[in-house]
Formats: sequence, C-alpha cells, structure tokens
Amino acid sequence: MSSQTITADAAGTWKLGDHTVGRVGLGAMRLTGSAAFHLGTPSDRDRSIAVLRRAVELGVNHVDTAAFYFSSLRSANELINSALAPYADDLLIAVKVGPYRDYAGEWGTAARPEDLRGHVEENLRQLGRDHLDLVYLRRMRQDSIAEHFGALAGLREAGLVRHLGISDVEPRHLAEAQAIAPVVSVQNRYGLGRHAPATDEVLRLCGEQGIAFVPFFAIAGDGGAHGPSPTHDEELRGVADAHGATPSQIRLAWTLAQGPHVLAIPGTGNPDHLTENVAAGAVRLTAEELKRLDVERT
Repeated sequence: MSSQTITADAAGTWKLGDHTVGRVGLGAMRLTGSAAFHLGTPSDRDRSIAVLRRAVELGVNHVDTAAFYFSSLRSANELINSALAPYADDLLIAVKVGPYRDYAGEWGTAARPEDLRGHVEENLRQLGRDHLDLVYLRRMRQDSIAEHFGALAGLREAGLVRHLGISDVEPRHLAEAQAIAPVVSVQNRYGLGRHAPATDEVLRLCGEQGIAFVPFFAIAGDGGAHGPSPTHDEELRGVADAHGATPSQIRLAWTLAQGPHVLAIPGTGNPDHLTENVAAGAVRLTAEELKRLDVERT
C-alpha cells in the first residue's frame, strides 16, 4: 500500500484524559538505540529528532516515553524536549514510573511509593515541563498496587500530574486503582499471537468503561524489546499481500481492530518505519481476515 501521504487521521481518534489523540501514536524507547535500553552504539541524534518532528507532521499527537529510556549517550526524554518543545497544546506525552535504572544503566529495585515523586520530577526536568499529561504506574510484580497508586494520586491532586494510568496489570489491579483515583488508560503487553487471558479481560473491561487500552510490543510479538521477528506465518503474509502491506502493518491493523478504545504506540527510530506505522491506520481488515489471523492467538 502507498504510505507517503497517509496521516494519523486515518486511524481515527480517542479521548485520552482531556486530550483527543490519534489512535496511532509513537513509542519513544527505540529512539535511543537499536534495542531496548541499549548501552552499546547509541542512535543517531539527528535522525531521532527528525523522526519525532516527522511524527508530528504526520499528525501523531501521542508520544509514550520514560526517564528510564536511555542508552549510553541518548535520553528519550531529552530527544523529545529538543525536537518538540515548545510543545503543541494538542500533544499528549505519557510517561511510565516504577522501574528504575542507575546512571550506569543497571536496573535497581522497584520504586517504593515514597520514591515516585522523584521519578515524576525527573521526567518533568528532562521534558522541560511543569506538569505531566499522563503518568502510568508500571506494576513491578507486587500483589497490590494501592500504596503506589495512592502516591501518584497525591501528585495528581498537587497538580504535577493531570491523568493516571496503570501498566502490566490484571483486572483486580484495575479495580484496586479505580477505588483510589480515576484511571484513563491501561498499558499491557498485547499483540497478535502474544497475550494472556487476564489481558483479554482487561481489554474487555476497558472497552466497557471507556478506558483507553494501549498495548506495547504490538508489532514485535515474541521479539519484545528486541523488535519484530523476521519470520511470519502463512496467514499473516497472505493478508499482508492482499492489502499490499507489510506484516508489521497488519499486526498494527489487527491491534486497532480489537476496539475503538485500543491505541497503538509502535516504537521506531527509523523515519521509513514511522511512515509505515502511521499508514497502518488506514488498513481495514475484513471479518474473515480477522478470523484467519486469530488462528495465531491459539
């Protein structure tokens, strides 16, 4: 399919907090290097900044990032600040807190509730903002998220955060958080051929309650943080060929087809892949194609 003139409008929009955002956004993790949390060869700075600016030109107004997205010489938040500040009013920047990396890039222990203010303030400093549009609490295997989410709710009341989301959760965690403060978005790993029954239930609950569901690694599948696999099954290739699209575009189209509340945040540091990802929002899969692709889910 031709993707040169397709913009983010093709995928439609969703109301995320007080922002209306396109359903295809941009994940910032891969802007810093060739793989997640890469501490070898850093990304080309000029190219990463060009990707961010081109994304905005294509109508992308939802960027997902985190202070722990950095490589040996690159910080995703600093790149966003350099490329996009002063920020447009319609741009929503979402960040995640909870995980922690030290200056050497090593993972530390998960944040305690009292640490979360520092995490929020670090994102504010790096992005050059006085508030954050949306902050996700990334659950770090703890059974209850009430204390951590309560700390973020306090920062929301203080005006440092506008809206709250949760990540890597089960249905019970959604209910636990909602008893404390409104949840506008849930971010779980989800994609064609890679999702758990509990996440299917979270997806359903979000749809019923008007909460955005924002899957990560929707293109990568089993590749996860290392990027998509170069191999694809026959059904996926067949559907891609029928649309003149790439397998990655069909994976994104499948994701968006799971409900109007589902948003995609494919990550890339490649301007050609960015254009391809945005263009995937124009792909409309038929009921039969979705059924064929669903074979991968079993």
